[in-house]
Amino acid sequence: MNKRFMYVAMISGVALSLTMTGCHAVKDNNQASLSPTVAPPNVKTSQQTLTQQALHIQKALAEGDYAAITDDIHPTRGVRFSMYAYIQPKADKTFSRDQYAQYLRQSKIRFTWGEKDGTGDLLITTLPDYLRHWVNASVFGDNPAISVNNSQAVGNSINNLNKIYQNSDYVEFYKDGSVEYSGMDWRAMRLVFDEYQGKRYLVAIISDQWTI
Repeated sequence: MNKRFMYVAMISGVALSLTMTGCHAVKDNNQASLSPTVAPPNVKTSQQTLTQQALHIQKALAEGDYAAITDDIHPTRGVRFSMYAYIQPKADKTFSRDQYAQYLRQSKIRFTWGEKDGTGDLLITTLPDYLRHWVNASVFGDNPAISVNNSQAVGNSINNLNKIYQNSDYVEFYKDGSVEYSGMDWRAMRLVFDEYQGKRYLVAIISDQWTI
């Protein structure tokens, strides 16, 4: 009788121990699920590096030192120029790194960049003139408003950047519009980057402004 009692007691003890262990495991799992998610420490550093590269490009363009960004252009994809927020892969001009350098030197060669909003007139000009007057990076000044992977510009032109460049990062430079023109003379420039062999390279320069 004592042996039977001892056997039952042992079984009950094991069951109780398993129950307590199970409860403890559930509690730990719940605690783990409630723990806050901490962003990887290299994310902030990565964005800072991206911003520094974008500032280097903006400064070079603003100062007319267009050749200074040649090494920033993607080695295999080249760089695309989009006149407005709505990117047109089949129509936008795209130059390889070598072509970009060549057309800076051969500065009399003119290209058709696209249609001007409102008039429909074709923009036909050289690469240096396009960079100077259409991209016009100097308009953003020495202390530009910058955002990473986020657009401050709000216009009536569709911004399809995230659709065309789904796995890319971009830096936007933005300038508010003036009171004189009810804020409609705002300007934006987006520099789009892709990684290649462990380094970021420029794949697009997208201009944006108020459209009709």
